[in-house]
Amino acid sequence: MRTRVTELFGIRYPIVQGGLAHLAFAGLCAAVSNAGGLGQISAATIPGGPAGLRAEIRKVRELTDRPFAVNVAISAHRDSMGLVEVALAEGVRILSFTAGNPEPYLRRLEGTGVQTLVLVASVRQAQKVEQLGGTAVIAVGYEGGGHLGRDDVGTMVLVPRILESVSIPVLASGGIGDGRGLAAALAMGADGIEMGTRFVATAECRAHPHYKQALVEARETDTVIIERALGTPGRVLAGAAAERILALEQAGERDALIAAISGAENRRAAIDGDLERGWVWAGQVAGLIHDIPAVQELLERMVAEAEQRLRAALGAWEPAPPAA
Repeated sequence: MRTRVTELFGIRYPIVQGGLAHLAFAGLCAAVSNAGGLGQISAATIPGGPAGLRAEIRKVRELTDRPFAVNVAISAHRDSMGLVEVALAEGVRILSFTAGNPEPYLRRLEGTGVQTLVLVASVRQAQKVEQLGGTAVIAVGYEGGGHLGRDDVGTMVLVPRILESVSIPVLASGGIGDGRGLAAALAMGADGIEMGTRFVATAECRAHPHYKQALVEARETDTVIIERALGTPGRVLAGAAAERILALEQAGERDALIAAISGAENRRAAIDGDLERGWVWAGQVAGLIHDIPAVQELLERMVAEAEQRLRAALGAWEPAPPAA
């Protein structure tokens, strides 16, 4: 599969693993890259700050010789620029930016040759990234897990709108978890896809088994949007903790809300497995997750299914025989 994204990043398949706070470490990152996609480590939630990030980058290189990226969730770390400097010092060639204004970071990277991916949720944001020299954008629709845009625009509309508004490569994200989603994204004209929730439910992800099994058992209706009151909406798996957060938002109890949505409460569920007291990110694609495969198996079957679906779609449009 060859698209602008595979050519730019030197990967076999146009499939990018999401940043996945508290989960995107060397093991998952290397597994995705070794399987032909683009793996990432999440700089902001690696323990130990810059030193921890440096060690994790070196661990990735022990596990793979394929391209990988470092994700910087801008608002999740008090010294995000310091994390960027570590990645540069370690020779990382691909950086992605989420959860904040990427402008200072893209300006810092001008002239370095580093390629950049930026998560966007609107046409305006995508155009700004292109103006600032970003390599590519990830267009995340309303179906996605984690933090989303404020406009509630679905992936099937957002991706074509961004494609017609910028000339740089566009990856589709939100509601994609199998070969059908990959085929649909490519058919729309996207240069590939980014997945988060689907990669949580894989053998190599460090998420607690309770989290993975909850995704397997969830339906597409089993997610809710939190943090609207803060202007930073994000989709999580429905449950007791999510309901408490929504109640705090409704009551206007800001201090209690900030405590309830903390990284510690996310880790309590995602890493420790306490899904009653903690909460986890999840997209509506959870309804399409039915197993917990190895990353290699997941990517291989996605690509095979995408090819099958695209060939079937083309076959459906074969010219009709001439009328008698």
